Amino acid sequence: MGLRFKFNVVLVLVFMVGMSLSASVSYQLLQGNAKQEVLRDAGLMMEAALAIRGYTVNQVKPHLDDRLNETFLPQAVAAFAATETFNALRVKYPEYSYKEATLNPTNPRDRAVDWEADVVNAFRNTATLTEYTGERMTETGPMLYLARPIQVKDPGCLACHSTASVAPASMVKLYGGSNGFGWKFQEIVGAQVVSVPASLPIKHAKHAFLAFMGSLAAIFLATFVALNFMLSALIIRPIAHMSAAADKISTGDLNVPEFRRGSDEIAVLGHSFNRMRRSLQKALKMIER
Repeated sequence: MGLRFKFNVVLVLVFMVGMSLSASVSYQLLQGNAKQEVLRDAGLMMEAALAIRGYTVNQVKPHLDDRLNETFLPQAVAAFAATETFNALRVKYPEYSYKEATLNPTNPRDRAVDWEADVVNAFRNTATLTEYTGERMTETGPMLYLARPIQVKDPGCLACHSTASVAPASMVKLYGGSNGFGWKFQEIVGAQVVSVPASLPIKHAKHAFLAFMGSLAAIFLATFVALNFMLSALIIRPIAHMSAAADKISTGDLNVPEFRRGSDEIAVLGHSFNRMRRSLQKALKMIER
């Protein structure tokens, strides 16, 4: 087993350990960054929904109050305005979604499905929980969602959601008297849920991971070749010359040129070899006399 083989075995083992550690750390880091990117997009959508709600309540609804006494206009409801705005966005970006998932909604389309109901109940069961994130699989791939609780903080909301008898007649006429009632002040009745596709960022993270590992492998290959060249030029070749010279001397051929001078360990070995050859020559001459 030659010196070069031993050196390369050690080098490959070190590289494999390094590659394994680098792969594990970089993969987790890139996947984590991809998910954080998705959640940032979800957070931006959530803030946009809140802005739409605030605009509807503060700048649209006051101008429609007189008309609402006669005809109920869903467009004046903050939740409806936010939902419709994001429904328009979904025409171009169907993977993105926004929903005000409610356990007992006035509008049936806002009723929470099973997984959304679990999110709402998580908020109801933990008063300190103000934000909830998770991942679910869909037909189009993995989706990350961001949810925030919908809580009855404004007593004015109960004018439409306490009982059907006190709710605006125009609203009861439009949606009926069975849904969206029985709400209580400070009760968590639903959750704003933003769903954002995670497949594309995760795909980009995988591509970045493969590119990183490919670059690392290329660097190792270049380093491997360079180290082998240096090993051959600086260590193996001088030692091979010394070995060949020792073989010649052992057969009586003392006309071996001296090795180069220098200050590294191989040169020091060469100096020692030169002294040994000269000493052997002197000893042989003394014997011949």
